[in-house]
Amino acid sequence: MPSTLSSLQNCTACPRLSGFLATARQTHPGYFCRPVPAFGDPVPALLIVGLAPGFHGANQTGRPFTGDYAGILLYETLHAFGYASRPVSTSANDGLTLTGCRITNAVKCVPPENKPETAEIRQCNAYLKTELEALPAHTAILALGLIAHKAVLMALGLKQGAYAFAHLAAHTLPNGQRLYNSYHCSRYNTQTRRLTPEMFHAVFARIQQETQDTLQDSTKEA
Repeated sequence: MPSTLSSLQNCTACPRLSGFLATARQTHPGYFCRPVPAFGDPVPALLIVGLAPGFHGANQTGRPFTGDYAGILLYETLHAFGYASRPVSTSANDGLTLTGCRITNAVKCVPPENKPETAEIRQCNAYLKTELEALPAHTAILALGLIAHKAVLMALGLKQGAYAFAHLAAHTLPNGQRLYNSYHCSRYNTQTRRLTPEMFHAVFARIQQETQDTLQDSTKEA
């Protein structure tokens, strides 16, 4: 299985997903309809891991969380906390930039009904592993939802049971990095108020505060 990020755009390792994309290219010829690469700062202080591209979102635009409902709260929040140059992400060429933040997905191709199968998550995990291995040592990781949380642990070779998922939870990993959890900013979660803007902001506030505290401690030790 190819695992280098340079091979991502040509990946057809999952027959169900590649077949779904082939059909999508015929029915929606203007859509991106390929594995969606990560977006943002190549040397981030924060890596955000989502689930998979949305059909009319990232699968259309080629940028994670762009063009779909889940991106509304995410990019508003990134802008509020100084990561995004603007609060709305509409297309891959809208001029929006991320500073200190990078966004990726556990599964790079849009799945039918937005539901990747377990085998597809495992197949795609090598790409996430490559992304995680390339991160600076200080980078915090934010998993949006349980599946993204499990995918990060899988990529790092860690046991799921040792790091329970919970909204606003934080875990110190063996390599010293911090893994944070949030409910996914999906339409369902936000409209049912399982995840409110205040709850989402609290996650980012904790990440920034703990990152700042860590940097201050390392400066004192130096």
